[in-house]
Amino acid sequence: MTPFILAFVQLFIVVDAPGNLPFVITLTEGSSTQERNRIVHISVITATVVGLVFLFFGQFILNVLNISVGAFSIAGGIIIFVLAIKYMTTGRMVHMVKEEMVAVVPIGTPLVVGPATITALLVLSQQSKQYPLYIILLAFLLNLLITWVLFLSSSQIIRVLSVGGLRAISKVFSLLLGAIAVSMIIHGLNLLNLLPGPV
Repeated sequence: MTPFILAFVQLFIVVDAPGNLPFVITLTEGSSTQERNRIVHISVITATVVGLVFLFFGQFILNVLNISVGAFSIAGGIIIFVLAIKYMTTGRMVHMVKEEMVAVVPIGTPLVVGPATITALLVLSQQSKQYPLYIILLAFLLNLLITWVLFLSSSQIIRVLSVGGLRAISKVFSLLLGAIAVSMIIHGLNLLNLLPGPV
């Protein structure tokens, strides 16, 4: 598989647009098509800005705070693992509250670009030989484009799959998210030389 496909798949799983779609539908329930589209636009713009900041300046931010990528990877993995378990057991990752800034929080972040996506971007950027920056950037932007189109198509998709079908898909992605979280923890332990050898 090419580096672009590998980067795209990793980001596709952590961005989890299909898994987040039920939340978007719930949060925009009762909104007009125009209002729903506006929420989607703002949420994707928010996710893009947050993701790009960490892609280009994430390492600098961590250096200023004296945090290693390994430690951040472990922390992000633990957080996402907990969220994945929480979703599997309760049906939700975060407490959803309708408010004026719902497009920014929680849809834009942490649902679309949260700890898992930020950690994935940082970890990928550390593997510059395998994943040049432009490949990570293209993979990330393509994922956000897919997210944007999918969220805008929520009305049509809900008629085809129903909320139950979307939640079933989301359950599958939460399992994959848990696996990604474990992988991030192992990668972080390797970066900190806390494991005896490659895993």
